[in-house]
Amino acid sequence: MPRMAIASTSRKSVPIEVHGSARLPLGMSPTQFLRDYWQKRPLLIRNAFPDFTPPIEPNDLAGLACEDGVLARLIRHDEKRERWQVKSGPLAEADFANTGDANWTLLVQDVDKWDADVAALLEPFAFLPSWRVDDIMISYAEPGGGVGAHVDQYDVFLLQGLGQRHWAISTDPQAPKDVRPDVELKQLAHFEPTHEWLLEPGDMLYLPPGIAHDGVAFGGPCMTFSVGMRAPSQAELTGDLADYLAERLDEDQRYADPDLTPAKAGGEIDKAALGRLKTALPFAAALDDATLRDWFGRFITRYRNAQTPAPVAKPLSAPALARRLQDGAQLLRHPWSRMAWSRGKGDATLYANGQAWPTSPALARELCEHRIFTPSLPLTETGQALLLGLVNDGHLVLHKPRRR
Repeated sequence: MPRMAIASTSRKSVPIEVHGSARLPLGMSPTQFLRDYWQKRPLLIRNAFPDFTPPIEPNDLAGLACEDGVLARLIRHDEKRERWQVKSGPLAEADFANTGDANWTLLVQDVDKWDADVAALLEPFAFLPSWRVDDIMISYAEPGGGVGAHVDQYDVFLLQGLGQRHWAISTDPQAPKDVRPDVELKQLAHFEPTHEWLLEPGDMLYLPPGIAHDGVAFGGPCMTFSVGMRAPSQAELTGDLADYLAERLDEDQRYADPDLTPAKAGGEIDKAALGRLKTALPFAAALDDATLRDWFGRFITRYRNAQTPAPVAKPLSAPALARRLQDGAQLLRHPWSRMAWSRGKGDATLYANGQAWPTSPALARELCEHRIFTPSLPLTETGQALLLGLVNDGHLVLHKPRRR
């Protein structure tokens, strides 16, 4: 397969393919690379590592995959039936006995932690903060071997170490990112490449987060060294920061409301409550009111709940609920149901045991203020959906009062 010349696709007209050297593995200075490519666009560097010799042999890599504590996966692809088989390590020699000479790949993570010669490959990347480096993963594959088209959420440098690998990537920001439900590898259901190359030993492909790509071994045995620069997600950062702060906060310091005045609307999380939250929480002031209200509504209706209502065994339909209410049935709040609500712009949100439903301020207030509730009929579509959800989830129980 011939090498493919790729035209520039960037708005700044920077090339997508350059040539490296022993002095400049990136084909440019680190400053230029960080300015023009890092977390912005992909880059193929031909001859990034001239005369590259892999620091580890394929047999040694396979042996490492059989060791306890090593993260490894053996992936086989049945082209005829389009099926993928994944076996996680530690592997055994018998796992390699029937792999054949095509359409399989071995992935071993954190090889730099196990092999000093592999770890030495990180030296040319010292221009990046060391805490950004996650690991060097090595992929060994026979012809046709790969993991399918996918998207990674981290920066990666893909250094070709042995043989050839065909890489296809898509820089189309509008391309769908839905994954196949039948494969555990998070493969893309649809993949249309915008660029394709054949990498030789010493060539290196840089991919920023979010770039769809697919690498397939070509012509013979292939080994690729993936230098991953992972970054934690906002969810991971927020969760860990919250845990960190919680461990260090004084248990005696609590939400306080010495300025409390009689409630104007039962169960409402009002502006005064939001102000107290911002005082009580170290980082709540940075949140917008809508986010703070939604979090607190879910949290406070779960707080110290020993039990929760159970969904009904046979859910009601909307027409069935309407008939019961028209016949005079009342709604009793389950004793384990804890409710609160907050105002939005013209609407409201009702919270019940951590769940949230859109509604009107009037209906939310009625539900929070009364243990036994007789709704005003007819209901709006939103009101009907709310009551149906609360009944079927067990928060409200239909009750027909006795006639005297």
